[in-house]
Amino acid sequence: MSIVEIPPRTGAAFLLHEGQTLRVIDPQGTQVSDLLAYSAADVREVISNGRTFDYEETIALTGGNRLWSNRSRPMLTIIEDTVGRHDFLLTPCSEATFRHFYPDQPVHRGCFGNLAEALAPYGVEPDMIPCAFNVFMNVPVAADGVLRVDPPTSRPGDYLRLRAEMDLVIGLTACSAYASNGGSFKPIHYQIETSDASRS
Repeated sequence: MSIVEIPPRTGAAFLLHEGQTLRVIDPQGTQVSDLLAYSAADVREVISNGRTFDYEETIALTGGNRLWSNRSRPMLTIIEDTVGRHDFLLTPCSEATFRHFYPDQPVHRGCFGNLAEALAPYGVEPDMIPCAFNVFMNVPVAADGVLRVDPPTSRPGDYLRLRAEMDLVIGLTACSAYASNGGSFKPIHYQIETSDASRS
């Protein structure tokens, strides 16, 4: 499949079949992409940060780690990672996020609103949107537990490759929050590779 562009501050949803690989690309650098995954057979089964942290025994998810569902089944396996820093702690930005953190900036519906619109045709309602796997997002955690959101360390052309372990509905964004993206907004590219190309 050819590379698809998600324009700045928008989102997309699509099917990813078992064995296919999703490549999420930061074409210009310093741009976050919120990723959600639902079972195509039953969208009540959804990616879970809690299950993932539990079974992978780390919050620093990278190559070799799996992303698990709320039903304790692996959904995606990270098979290649050129950045090595992503976030699975923070929820998708929303209108409420902008009112809370950016009171002097125009309110935007954020990744939450973009994901809700993109996923609606697949039967996903807004209350079914959990914490996303925030590709390229840089969230250091201090020893005292305090979180900080720094600009991503991703450079132009960096990418993450994930293999589907079941048929999935994927939601993907080019993130809309100022802090997450170092104060600017850029596109995200993605590419679906066939099973033959995804073998690693």
